[in-house]
Amino acid sequence: MLLMKGMALLPFMLSLLVLLLHYHNEVHCYGDKQLLHLPWDTVDSTCLSHKSRQEKGATILEMKHQDYCYGGGVKDWNKLLQKRLILDDLRVQSLQARIKNMASTQTRDVSDDRLPLTSGVELGTLNYIVTVEIAGRKMTVIVDTGSDLTWVQCQPCKSCYSQKEPLFNPTASPSYRTVPCNSSECQSLAFATGNTGICGENPPTCNYVVSYGDGSYTRGELAHDQLNLGKTPVDNFIFGCGRNNNGLFGGTSGLLGLGRSSISLVSQTKAIFGGFFSYCLPSTQSGASGSLVLGGNSSVYNTSSPISYTRMIPNPKLSTFYFLNLTGISVGGVTLQDSSFGKSSMLIDSGTVITRLPPTMYKALKAEFQKQFSGFPTAPAFSILDTCFNLSAYQEVDVPTIELQFEGNAEMKVDINGVFYFVKTDASQVCLALASLSFEDEIGIIANYQQRNQRVIYDTKGSKLGFAQESCSFT
Repeated sequence: MLLMKGMALLPFMLSLLVLLLHYHNEVHCYGDKQLLHLPWDTVDSTCLSHKSRQEKGATILEMKHQDYCYGGGVKDWNKLLQKRLILDDLRVQSLQARIKNMASTQTRDVSDDRLPLTSGVELGTLNYIVTVEIAGRKMTVIVDTGSDLTWVQCQPCKSCYSQKEPLFNPTASPSYRTVPCNSSECQSLAFATGNTGICGENPPTCNYVVSYGDGSYTRGELAHDQLNLGKTPVDNFIFGCGRNNNGLFGGTSGLLGLGRSSISLVSQTKAIFGGFFSYCLPSTQSGASGSLVLGGNSSVYNTSSPISYTRMIPNPKLSTFYFLNLTGISVGGVTLQDSSFGKSSMLIDSGTVITRLPPTMYKALKAEFQKQFSGFPTAPAFSILDTCFNLSAYQEVDVPTIELQFEGNAEMKVDINGVFYFVKTDASQVCLALASLSFEDEIGIIANYQQRNQRVIYDTKGSKLGFAQESCSFT
């Protein structure tokens, strides 16, 4: 059990039978305490039938954690949790490489026999999924704000990874049509993915390639078809029909790109939703769900605190990403002192798991956290996490709160779920769930582990982003 209490300190109740912080999501409030139950649930196959609804002009899609849908066959959760950190590091390295490549205004020409390492996504770590329809076929796809191109696996498939749903069959859709290689949509691939479109033969269709941080990739043809988001139709939606795909995509049908380029879902549905979307990221427990809201009516949210907004930092060379200005961090009510606050933009990303901070900023956070969390036995560092503890002998510990401050007095109070990462399920290796970048000039990342139980609101029209506390559920 975990016990939360006070503004500066959050008491944790930890039981050896319920130490899977990574898998909890049920919160009950009793006065000034929050008791979090951590059951070990099996996977429910109904995850492939996500709900949706329309309310007050918004389309709301049920969102779940990928582990809930595709983790039922996992025999060693310790190994999975450890592997996820390794894969997350690959994603961040690739994001940094992609950002540097885009900042230098260079794109790559892609031949049929080569898959360059250009994109910044490692799909084994993209944790959140929704269900959409293409030409009336249900597709469960990974949600990613760090990607632009939406794609699904298609038949006939030269090489496809295993997925739960049937492959999309373009020949069964009368509205399916390919995109010509000389079109503006094909030319937009260079900006959106870092790879130029490839001109196919007979007919001269636009072929795409997106490659990822661990060697995973998708390649196929760019196409139009009808997309249904719940009951909201999107005609002539541009997406990738993947004929050759490989990687750790977790049994999903593909990916939903929520970036900012012209071929992203956000841009293609701007006439319908006005460039607004938001999400509340749920945990992994069976039955847990959050929501992806398309549209800007805030009355459909279930927030428990006012929404505070910060402006999106413009970057013409990196305009497909969402950047914010991090102006401060407090730990247990103590404001950190570091000269780098407010001087460099941070990327907010739904696909990265662990938040990354510039080295000096992380050093200050680590020192203050260790100061306030003293007296507990330490544990070895693991992968990207270097502030670890052995809490297996404790039933209750006090954990300092962490709050991120952004330009315009916006703030995000990190939920108790996002403070510790359990490398081992018996709590013998529990680590602070933030990490340092390798170099000061790299881009910091606000990741999904710290975004849990928050309503994160993207207003691309007003170029601002909002935060509010919310206990994620689909109601």
